Amino acid sequence: MSHSDLRIPPGYRPVLGFADTQAGIRLIKDEFQARLARALGLRRVTSPLLVAAGTGLNDDLTGVEQPIRFGLKDIPGVQAEIVQSLAKWKRWKLGEYGIPYPEGIYTDMNAIRPDEALDNLHSVYVDQWDWEKVISRDERNLEFLRSTVRIIYQVIRATEQVVADHYPEIATILPRDITFVHAEELEQRYPDLAPAQRENRICEERGAVFVVGIGAPLGSGRPHDGRAPDYDDWVTPTADGFRGLNGDILVWHPPLQRAMELSSMGIRVDGESLRRQLEQTGHQNREDLPFHRKVLRDELPLSIGGGIGQSRLCMFYLRKVHIGEVQAGIWPDCMLQRCRAGGIPIL
Repeated sequence: MSHSDLRIPPGYRPVLGFADTQAGIRLIKDEFQARLARALGLRRVTSPLLVAAGTGLNDDLTGVEQPIRFGLKDIPGVQAEIVQSLAKWKRWKLGEYGIPYPEGIYTDMNAIRPDEALDNLHSVYVDQWDWEKVISRDERNLEFLRSTVRIIYQVIRATEQVVADHYPEIATILPRDITFVHAEELEQRYPDLAPAQRENRICEERGAVFVVGIGAPLGSGRPHDGRAPDYDDWVTPTADGFRGLNGDILVWHPPLQRAMELSSMGIRVDGESLRRQLEQTGHQNREDLPFHRKVLRDELPLSIGGGIGQSRLCMFYLRKVHIGEVQAGIWPDCMLQRCRAGGIPIL
C-alpha cells in the first residue's frame, strides 16, 4: 500500500482530543512494557540507534530496504548505519550480557526506514518494544511459540482493559483468545486473494489472529510476506505438517475496517536453519559476517524474540486511523492535505 491508497473513513472524528491522546500514549507505554516484562521475565536494557556496517547486526527486513549509512569523523574507515530493527542485536547481547535461561531482555527501539511506503500504518520513524528471551533446544517447537504468543496476547488484552477503564469512550473489543492459522492454510482457504486480503478476512472473522510461517514459499510458490533469512526460523518443519516457527500477531481494527499487525516474532534460527535459509534466498555471502559466524558455530544463545509496535498499539487502543495521530513525523503534502480534509489531526 502506498500513500495514494490512504484510507479516510467517512465522517471520522477522533475519540480523544489532543490532551487525552497524549496522556493515553504515556499510559499505554508505561502499562504495556511493565506487564510485558513481568509476563515474559524480561529486564530492560539500553539499545543503540547506530550499529557498524558490515557486522550483520542490522536488520535487512525483506532484503531490499537500504539503511541510512554514513561515515564518522573520529572513527576513520567505519561506516555507521541507523538501525532498521534490533532483531539480531538483541540475540548477540543475550550472550554478551550472560542472560541466564529462561530470562530475557527488552528495549525501546527507535529506527529509521527510509524505503518505507507511507500509509495509515507505516511511517519512516519506527518505534517498538524489541524483546529477546533465552530458550532451550527442546523449546524450539511450534507449541512453545504458541504458548509465548498467548502470553503476549493476554498482555495486549490486559492493557486494552486499562485504557478502557481510564477512558469510558473506548470499549474493549479484543476476543478472549487469539486464533492460530498457518499462512499455508490461509492460502488454501482464500486462493484468489492477496495475502493482505486474506489477513483482513480472517481478522474480521476472528478478531485476533497469529499467522504462522512467514517467509517460506507456500503452495503457490510465493511467501505470505517477506522475512529476512537470518533471524526468524521459517524453514523448520512442524508437527502440524507445515513449516515455520515464526509469525505475526494481527488484530481487527474497526475504525479502518482492516487487519492491523501489532507484532512480528518467532523462534530464532539455529545453525542448521540459518544455513538453509541463506541458501534458499541466495545470501550465502552473509555466512562470513560476525553475527552469522556465531550462529553457525552455535556460539549464541538459542532464543525467541520479536518487536511490538508502540505507535501501532497506541493507534489500536485509542482507535486512531493514522499513525501520525500518535507520533510526530514527516509526511507527503498530499497526505497531510487529505488528512486535514478528512478530519484526521496529524501531529
